[in-house]
Amino acid sequence: MRLLERARKEWFMVGIVVAIGAAKLEPSVGVNGGPLKPEITVSYIAVATIFFNSGLSLKTEELTSALVHLKLHLFIQTFTLAFFPATIWLFLQLLSVTSINEWLLKGLQTVGCMPPPVSSAVILTKAVGGNEGIVVTPLLLLLFDLQMDEILT
Repeated sequence: MRLLERARKEWFMVGIVVAIGAAKLEPSVGVNGGPLKPEITVSYIAVATIFFNSGLSLKTEELTSALVHLKLHLFIQTFTLAFFPATIWLFLQLLSVTSINEWLLKGLQTVGCMPPPVSSAVILTKAVGGNEGIVVTPLLLLLFDLQMDEILT
């Protein structure tokens, strides 16, 4: 009975071991074009499910409590989505007059426009119910890319 209790408590780890074992026994199930269609299920459905599940696990009291700290949230969003990308953009303006590779500058630009790492984004999404990266990051990249193209040409 103790083993069963432990397995219930560690259900996620047991599931990972079972999935790895199944993949070892029948790897063709998970290949691109295979029955699981990972090119679709992993790329789209799994990510959406993770964020959807995070949103469902929010407690109404926690969301209400988070809304009370509106000034803090506005500061964090402004810093993450405006101040930091603008600072990186200014830094890249200085670097663009040097002999640094154009692709390195574009990479720095991309990193500067991204929200916090995915693990942090999931935690923040769970805490406040939002994902700022899905719309803002591509728009910032487009804006800054157009600016960098003008400078480099």
